[in-house]
Amino acid sequence: MQFKVPQFIDIEDKIFGPFTFKQFIYMGGGTALCYIAYRSLPFFLAILVIIPLASFAGALTFYKPNGKPFVHMVQAFLNFHLNSKLYLWKKEARKKEDRVEEKVDNSYIPKLTDSKLKELSWGLDVLDVTKR
Repeated sequence: MQFKVPQFIDIEDKIFGPFTFKQFIYMGGGTALCYIAYRSLPFFLAILVIIPLASFAGALTFYKPNGKPFVHMVQAFLNFHLNSKLYLWKKEARKKEDRVEEKVDNSYIPKLTDSKLKELSWGLDVLDVTKR
């Protein structure tokens, strides 16, 4: 029995013409805020507010740095600046009794000066011994 596997599941559907639902909301919200600024503020102040609003809405809609939506970058920016940050570092001096001395096993350890063939055969012999 064969099943049809869905493909391109990471691509959003185009609902409103060439725009996805999210893109449409970003553009519609930006347009609405620009219109409200135009109607409620004097013209020269409205222009100063409309330009950043329109560019931000355009970036939310179309700009994808490193292949990710711009919303992810805005979210990371807000999380970094709004969440509390507490960095602590306190160096503690250790006592000599707390230190653990490493014990060296006196068995054969391959050295870099030996041939690679001997090291390889030694490694294979050790692996065979551990499997038994």
